[in-house]
Amino acid sequence: MTLKVYGIREATCTSRVLTVLAEKGVTDYEFITMGAADMKSPEHLARQPFGKIPAIDDDGFVLSESRAICKYLAKKYANQGTKLMPDDDDLKGYGRFEEACSIEAFYFNHPAESISSERLFKGAHGKGPADEVLVAQYKSKLDDVLKTYDVILAKRAYLAGDQVSLADLFHLPYGKLAKELGFPDIFDPYPNVKRWFESLEARESWKTIPSIMELFARMRQEKEGAAK
Repeated sequence: MTLKVYGIREATCTSRVLTVLAEKGVTDYEFITMGAADMKSPEHLARQPFGKIPAIDDDGFVLSESRAICKYLAKKYANQGTKLMPDDDDLKGYGRFEEACSIEAFYFNHPAESISSERLFKGAHGKGPADEVLVAQYKSKLDDVLKTYDVILAKRAYLAGDQVSLADLFHLPYGKLAKELGFPDIFDPYPNVKRWFESLEARESWKTIPSIMELFARMRQEKEGAAK
């Protein structure tokens, strides 16, 4: 049975999964585009009880949460494409990898995602304009994180070592959005971070991912067209 991926191609978390599939050279999968109503359907809630995306169905094995899916895919296709995780018997390498994954999830993600929530998702969902005081606070927190990243990345090319890993790729969706939502130079004060993030954006796998900004622009046009 073909691997099925449920999501929206432009969505931040779905784009993580699609990037990993591209890194692994996996093309024989079926992509099922989900709408808002689809996400709350009984069928999808059986796959993802919180009604979110993405989720996968791999020959009856159902899994949700983008980072978990990416780790699953990296292990399933370990012998092809880019090596995105250390081998299980590389204890120190695996420890460093999980450390880097935790750094992304618990330090970078919150301020970066929160900027996006205020400046993009809030308005798109009819919850009013961005609270720019909050945006400034999130930007300050993200700057503090990036200062520490710059120290880490002065010692190695990527967060977990000298080879790119999932931990690095996980930063792409919200890192790009922060740049697109008013902070195009956010990485510039940190030379090691700038070098690192530009190298991630230049990867062919990421170049295949459509921008969520395109999705919201299309939705806005459709809404304006329907109102005429």
